[in-house]
Amino acid sequence: MTYASGRMARRTASLAALVILTFGISGCNKLKSRDLLNKGVAAFKNGHSDEAIEDFKRAKELDPTLMVARLYLATAYASVYIPGAPSPENKAHGEQAIAEFKEVLEIDPNNLSAIDGIGSLLFQMAGTPPVDTKGFEESKTYHMRHIQIKPDDPEPYYWVGVIDWTLAWRANNEMRLDYNKANIKKQVKDAEPLPAAIRGDYTTKYGPLVDEGVADLQKAISLRPDYDDAMAYLNLLLRRKADMAESAAERDTLEKQADDLVEKVKEIKQKRLDQPQQSS
Repeated sequence: MTYASGRMARRTASLAALVILTFGISGCNKLKSRDLLNKGVAAFKNGHSDEAIEDFKRAKELDPTLMVARLYLATAYASVYIPGAPSPENKAHGEQAIAEFKEVLEIDPNNLSAIDGIGSLLFQMAGTPPVDTKGFEESKTYHMRHIQIKPDDPEPYYWVGVIDWTLAWRANNEMRLDYNKANIKKQVKDAEPLPAAIRGDYTTKYGPLVDEGVADLQKAISLRPDYDDAMAYLNLLLRRKADMAESAAERDTLEKQADDLVEKVKEIKQKRLDQPQQSS
């Protein structure tokens, strides 16, 4: 064997040893990652979210391909986020959860758990004072993304309707408040129609939003006929639509439809309460 061929053989052997070592370390890390994942799941189920977060973080570091560890880490961060709590620490928990979910989407753009997780967190965070209307709109984009991927799921249609109602309801309250401040002697009550002076402006700005919400909630109900939560919000949106009606007859018709939905929700809830008794 020549010096050159011997040197080449030694290099080949060294490379082979390095490959074996690398795969060995990789395999060992994967096993450790799964052990940490299981440990984190147990801690999470027992309510020890902080401990679970550390386990999931380490599992992710050891095996970046372990998608379930990434999802659990994002979910654990989301679980310690308290809706409505304005502290910087709480906000950071929500932002960390969103960041982890977004990392999942970089690997798997159609991961519905991550899409729904971001949509839910953005909605909750947008409602924390000071209210962020852009946050509500961003949340809606994720629910619409879910619809594009899986159009037969009723939940994302429901959430689009909830967000549309939230924005329309807030604007309605603000416009009523501003009107009452400017008309001290001629106050408009919450249950009364919007005054003509502001009805047109409200219709122009929020009419399309209300119509979108109504359509999406109706879609959710068509996919799940006993979807009482969707019916409850459809009832609320129809009342916002009634505020846009120019005639008393049209307003009465819309409010009647809303009232009928309230009764339908009561029937569904009562039926659910009666079901265990019927099966016993």
